Amino acid sequence: MPDTTSEPTALLPGSERHQRLLILDFGSQVTQLIARRLREDGVYCEVWPYTADEARIRAFDPQGIILSGGPASVTHGESPRPAPAIFGMGLPIMGICYGQQTLATQLGGRVETGDHREFGRAFVDVTGECAITQGVWSPGAREQVWMSHGDRITELPPGFRVVARSEGAPFAVIADDARRFYGTMFHPEVVHTPHGAQLLRNFSRLVCGARGDWTMGAFRAEEIARIRAKVGGGRVVCGLSGGVDSSVAAVLLHEAIGDQLTCIFVDHGLLRGGEAEQVVSTFRDRFNIKLVHRDASDLFLGALAGVTDPELKRKTIGRLFIEVFEEEQAKIGGADFLAQGTLYPDVIESVSATGGPSVTIKSHHNVGGLPEGMRMRLVEPLRELFKDEVRALGRELGVPEAIVGRHPFPGPGLAIRIPGEVTPERVAILQKADAIFLEEIRAAGLYDAIWQAFVVLLPVRTVGVMGDGRTYEQACALRAVTGVDGMTADVYPFDVAFLSRVANRIVNEVRGINRVTYDVTSKPPGTIEWE
Repeated sequence: MPDTTSEPTALLPGSERHQRLLILDFGSQVTQLIARRLREDGVYCEVWPYTADEARIRAFDPQGIILSGGPASVTHGESPRPAPAIFGMGLPIMGICYGQQTLATQLGGRVETGDHREFGRAFVDVTGECAITQGVWSPGAREQVWMSHGDRITELPPGFRVVARSEGAPFAVIADDARRFYGTMFHPEVVHTPHGAQLLRNFSRLVCGARGDWTMGAFRAEEIARIRAKVGGGRVVCGLSGGVDSSVAAVLLHEAIGDQLTCIFVDHGLLRGGEAEQVVSTFRDRFNIKLVHRDASDLFLGALAGVTDPELKRKTIGRLFIEVFEEEQAKIGGADFLAQGTLYPDVIESVSATGGPSVTIKSHHNVGGLPEGMRMRLVEPLRELFKDEVRALGRELGVPEAIVGRHPFPGPGLAIRIPGEVTPERVAILQKADAIFLEEIRAAGLYDAIWQAFVVLLPVRTVGVMGDGRTYEQACALRAVTGVDGMTADVYPFDVAFLSRVANRIVNEVRGINRVTYDVTSKPPGTIEWE
């Protein structure tokens, strides 16, 4: 199988111009938000597994290191630890939650399991001042933060002092100014810590001295250089769906290698209504990109017949995608590389901090479903970006707002919005219901305020009454969430009148649905998609 783990990519050509930070990941589901906060401030950074060795870290030459949170406990003998040598490199280090605990433990402090755990919103009392709180928090203030810990530091390592306390963490912020080591028990990277981004900015700018000169313009130039260096004179095929990710990847690749790129658009029969025609006209006519259109809907729907397990659905679709790609690239004389629009959230949800499957939430068709016999190498130009960064890159490339601003759409398409068996009849029902929901959202002027909205066709039949007759048809769920990166999401608070209008239209206009519900689950604990 090709290497699709979260192992870090090679340093981008040209990124040696940027002062950069390294984030060592201990498995927190919000580690990527640390990177996002830094990049929002123009500071280039990469996320590596905590297992990275000293030689590799020195070669990367970071300005500083951040140790992420994680689910483990340092009180257990086999808990993860970074290479001890990082503490002797003379680099600033900031530990967050678990990162703070392993920092304290490895430098001679003590961590114990506390009898007062803190999860969610908490408050810290600021008792001192240090570089990361400078200009943000003042001694004597009480500040809101977001905690997620059961263990706590009970004895500081030599050289450290306390800067802030909370009810469950006597050392909520610690500092060793001489060595430029800092730690927070809370998570500054999440929006629920109101001043968290400023604390991280102080670490990157004031402590590490990063200039903050990394922009989408810089990424564009550097990624084009990396694509050219990797591809050389080879030919690339890109799986094009018409969504934000694959569209931006295709335009970036075309700018980098021109006619060496051929886009293959596979219509798997699981797209929204009218979408196939829109994709073909947009990329052939507007961008003048070589495009092969393959209608493989019968193939995909036939392979999914009788399949109900969501992981098997994803892997079946991923396998068929590659098979179709290989058939089509053979027809055009072969290709050396397969380009995909893989993003950071895809990767973090598919692998653990150690690169293995131990804490996998779900596999993604473009991360975990590639067959061992695939004859092409992967090119993933967006692998280090979050969705909002992809949109920014698309605007930088001149991709139309109608594409850049589209809601995310999963590679497996409507298959993962139909729990249970996927059939042509159920797909047709869902396409109609989904079109009505999105039409009403646009008419209400809410489309841009919502991160993602769609309909799920449930494997549930319910009794209804239409006219004087009894019906026994399917139920559906409306899903609409707000968010910025796909890592967390909240339900969009539609008013009842809007939901009633949508439900009335779906029941009246879509034969096969007689009940409409609204999913009000946030992420976490749920995922945005149902499968």
